Amino acid sequence: MDLGIAGRWAIVCASTQGLGRACAEALAAEGVNIVLNGRTQDRVERAVAELAAAHPVQVRGVAADLTTAEGRQAVLAAHAAPDILITNNAGPQPGRISEVTDEDLARALELHYWSPITLVRGVLDGMQKRRFGRIVNITSAMVTTPRAAMVASTGARTGMTAVMKAISNESVRHNVTINCILPERIDTGRQEQMAHIEAERHGISYDEARRRQAASIAAGRHGLPAEFGAACAFLCSVHGSFISGVNLHLDGGSYPGLV
Repeated sequence: MDLGIAGRWAIVCASTQGLGRACAEALAAEGVNIVLNGRTQDRVERAVAELAAAHPVQVRGVAADLTTAEGRQAVLAAHAAPDILITNNAGPQPGRISEVTDEDLARALELHYWSPITLVRGVLDGMQKRRFGRIVNITSAMVTTPRAAMVASTGARTGMTAVMKAISNESVRHNVTINCILPERIDTGRQEQMAHIEAERHGISYDEARRRQAASIAAGRHGLPAEFGAACAFLCSVHGSFISGVNLHLDGGSYPGLV
């Protein structure tokens, strides 16, 4: 299927690795030009070189911390009229309410509330005037299935999701869609981090923690980053113009709710 977005430009946040990188790879494979972002210059330069070598598209890199106003401005300045924005950032500190600090909670808001909302505000008017825009927020299954050990993530991401839903009600009439993808157990470095935490918390081996992760998914396995990227690319396509304001669970069928 031709997604109809070749030649367009996408800003993909936190995209030198993990889910952001998977989205950048999938979009580049469809002919989309990419603005890559990471926090360190060497990682950004390496990712730019790898992506440009793999796909015949333009790739720009911006080393910037998106929790800062300066970082967000730098990313937005990399292309004045992006057609696609993928918001993403590092995962908040895991922990129960008695374990997370005030600083952890404030950091989660910077990562997954203020940053994506500010970035969307920076591109939305232009997208609406040009009558094409695709905004995809990488959030978490914690939005719809909160867990006690992830209170910082649940709080910040749920607040952001509500804001995005409100915006999407108005933007879609201008052919600007806004959606969220909710991953669960996609096999990236974040899941490795969580396995180490669970191994220490429960006194089990890392391998056993990884086995339990996979067993917690209805499909019985971790998700692949490429599967996540493909879903993101479709939401960004011309075929996704009637999909807006949704939370797409990418979790191997594990979400227990009906709607």
